[in-house]
Amino acid sequence: MAEGLPQIESERPPQGVPPPKLLDRVRTAIRLRHYSRRTEQAYVAWIRRYILFHRKKHPATMGATELVAFLSWLAVDRKVSASMQNQALSAVLFLYKEVLELAIVPIALGRGEGSAHARSHAW
Repeated sequence: MAEGLPQIESERPPQGVPPPKLLDRVRTAIRLRHYSRRTEQAYVAWIRRYILFHRKKHPATMGATELVAFLSWLAVDRKVSASMQNQALSAVLFLYKEVLELAIVPIALGRGEGSAHARSHAW
């Protein structure tokens, strides 16, 4: 190691300290990206609903199938508006991409197979 350069701290917590909880990790990731507090509140709420919808199953063990089931439930059973569905989708995709660092297979979510949006939208 070169002298005079500061050491970079490890992202792992010290031994004996439990790792931060998932929603705390989400909050930290959002704050590091300078998102607004209102966005943070909304994303955390949507991610919490996603986890509770799947009976507290950890998101790392779920994937596109569970995401589609959640969004379908919002649309059909809860009659949530399209803009709220998009916000829920963005929140859960943020969780997978930025926090868990997992890729979700791109899916067309009811936008129609032939729509230009469905063909050009890559997550």
